[in-house]
Amino acid sequence: MQCSDEDMRVTPAGDVDYERGGSPYAAVRQPDPRFALRIRQALGDAKTLINVGAGAGSYEPLDLEVTAVEPSASMRAERPAHLSWAIDAVAEDLPFPDQCFDAALASVTIHQWRDLAQGLSELRRVTKGPIVLLTFDGGVLQDFWLKDYAPRLMVHEAGRMPAISLLKELLGGTSEVVELPIPFDCEDGFAEAFFGRPEAFLDEHVRASQSAWKFLSRDEISTAMDQLRCDLEDGIWDAKFGHLRTAPDYPGALRLLINHPEKA
Repeated sequence: MQCSDEDMRVTPAGDVDYERGGSPYAAVRQPDPRFALRIRQALGDAKTLINVGAGAGSYEPLDLEVTAVEPSASMRAERPAHLSWAIDAVAEDLPFPDQCFDAALASVTIHQWRDLAQGLSELRRVTKGPIVLLTFDGGVLQDFWLKDYAPRLMVHEAGRMPAISLLKELLGGTSEVVELPIPFDCEDGFAEAFFGRPEAFLDEHVRASQSAWKFLSRDEISTAMDQLRCDLEDGIWDAKFGHLRTAPDYPGALRLLINHPEKA
């Protein structure tokens, strides 16, 4: 049974409530220009774009006419002044006519949608051309070294991510999946972005910008950070993973899925 629009608006979309407590999301989660370029290339010759789950506006191309959709008031408030206002709506019920946008973007958001199939169906309904999803491969996420310190965090985070095969099936048409290597100096502060900068996780502001930490207890986080701090001081982390400090990039879980509709 599908949720009504009223039901969708009463409770937070997904398993993280961005209305409570706030976070330094916009300060830590800056769009990385290398990912932004790849996204812009995937959008092709589009002129109009719908960005669903737009959040603070990461990866919105400045040269397109963008319509942003974001159900969280706190996230809408974090959008910088040079971006358009975001419409208060949910992915599962987009208030637009059929095929009114040239392209669509959903950047690190689909794991928060209450009804993935309905949300993707709505994206395809309102979009004539490519749909571009920036997401993570859950299976690969579980390989990240952070599992040695916060194993439940990585298992939970991986479980939140829809399978790539499911996304392709639900969207129909043809899809290309691009693996995006994560640069050492990645400006977008998701967990794998700090693959060679482990000290970053000791900063509570960094952790607060990564939603998966919200699912751990304070004791779990304290234990994980105490162990990481000790291993850094004793050289244990560097003995295991020190090669990552000089790696130019990391073949992590970040994926760009580019979907095109069936040809008439």
